[in-house]
Amino acid sequence: MAKKPEDQERPGRVKQLRMIAQIIKQANPKGMPIVYASALGTLVLFVVLGLVTGWFWYLLLIGVMAALIVGLVVFGQLAQRAQYSMLQGQPGAAAAILQSMRGNWEVTPAVAVNRDQDIVHRVVGYPGIVLVSEGPGSRVQRMLVAEKKRVQRVALDVPVYDIQSGDGEGQIPIAKLQRHLMKLPRNLKKPAVYEVNNRLKALPQTLPMPKGPLPRGGRMPRPKMR
Repeated sequence: MAKKPEDQERPGRVKQLRMIAQIIKQANPKGMPIVYASALGTLVLFVVLGLVTGWFWYLLLIGVMAALIVGLVVFGQLAQRAQYSMLQGQPGAAAAILQSMRGNWEVTPAVAVNRDQDIVHRVVGYPGIVLVSEGPGSRVQRMLVAEKKRVQRVALDVPVYDIQSGDGEGQIPIAKLQRHLMKLPRNLKKPAVYEVNNRLKALPQTLPMPKGPLPRGGRMPRPKMR
C-alpha cells in the first residue's frame, strides 16, 4: 500500500530529535553536553554499584535503561527552556505556550486585539474561564475587564480569572504560565468544560482596530458570514 503524501513529508523520530537538539544547541551551547553527562553519570553510578554488590550484569542492564530515561528527561527540560527563550518577546508567545498544554484545556487565541496589537487569549478548563493577556499592564487591564464582562454574559455561574503574561510588574513570565494555570482551583468537571466552551464560541469575534485615524467617510469592514 502506497504511503500518503503527508506521511512521507512528516519527519521521522530521529530527524525530529536532531532538529530539537539543534534548537537546544542554539539556545544553550552547553545544553547537549549536559544531556550526555547526565546519562553517562547515571550509567557510571549503576556500574559502580554492580561492581560493589557483585550484580554487575544485572545492574548494568538497569543502568542502561536508567541512563536513557534520565537523558530523555533532561533533554525534554532543555528543549522546553529553548522554546521559551525563542518565544520570549514574540507576539503570540503566550498563545503558543497555552496551546502546548496537556490535559483538558480549550484554548481560543486572540479573542480580543487592540490597535496596539495587545492580545487577550481565552482558556477554558477545570478552573473555569482564564483570560490571558499579552502587552503592557497599563493597556491590557482595560481589555481584560471588558472581555471578562463579555464572557460573563453567557457564563454567569463560571469563575473567570484574568492573567497578564509578560515581564512587567505583576505579570507572569511565559516560562511560568503553564505552572500558574495548573495551580488554579478545579471548579468544573469535564462535561462542564465542553459546555462552557461551546457557549463561549457563540460570542462574536472582536476585530482589531487599525492604527491611526480612519479616513473621512471610511467605515470599519464587516466580518463576512460563513
